[in-house]
Amino acid sequence: MSTKKSYAPSIAGTGSIYSMATTVRTGMSRSVKSLRVPWYKKPIVQDAVITDIQNGANYNAIFCVFVSLFTIATAIFDIYCLGMVYPGVRHYGFFIMNFQFVYVGNRHVRNCLIVFALFSFIAAVALLVTSVIFLKALRKENEKKIVPWLYCGAIFYLWRLFAFIFATIVNDMIFAYNIMMCLLWIFIILAGAYGWIVSYSLYLDLCDLTRLEDIAHLRMGTMSSLNVGLSSRPTTPFSTVSTSHMVL
Repeated sequence: MSTKKSYAPSIAGTGSIYSMATTVRTGMSRSVKSLRVPWYKKPIVQDAVITDIQNGANYNAIFCVFVSLFTIATAIFDIYCLGMVYPGVRHYGFFIMNFQFVYVGNRHVRNCLIVFALFSFIAAVALLVTSVIFLKALRKENEKKIVPWLYCGAIFYLWRLFAFIFATIVNDMIFAYNIMMCLLWIFIILAGAYGWIVSYSLYLDLCDLTRLEDIAHLRMGTMSSLNVGLSSRPTTPFSTVSTSHMVL
């Protein structure tokens, strides 16, 4: 006499396979959504007129180094001139220079010019430091180290624009020094603003590349985990039902 016993297949591992597949689908959908770039995160420009944005950002960083050094020198000179000249004092300057181009009007306006020169000096030092960091970050394509320069550059050029407008209004535009400084700062502010736009566009491009690399690594890791799970999965309801016979 023999009896036939059938053993139900194990379904203990089916949940892990289904959850892994769900994880893959969820990760893929999230990665597709992450590929959609908002309009405010898209690069403003695609090239820098005569070159690409990477070379343009390098030129801009070098330009900012010279601008910061120029600003430090002119700020020290302005503070010296404003400190030497005040209402009631006379300077003939037969040997070196005269001080006729220096503002000697209202005391409060003169103090404002000194404050502008002092803060311009501080901002120029900060711009010099961040520009050197910016140059090193461009070599390594490290977008995180570009952020300090973006903030510092924006603050510097906005401050210098305000200081330039104020100085142009209160100073006499009949002296060669004042005219030359006016023209120079018009060029520096315009070139600096365009350089900031180019550098910001490069920063957004580098952020996009980093995000795409992270998505690719996530997909590779998920697919490798799925392959390992499929190769070691137990018997499932979709597999062939195994039976054994017991002879009594």
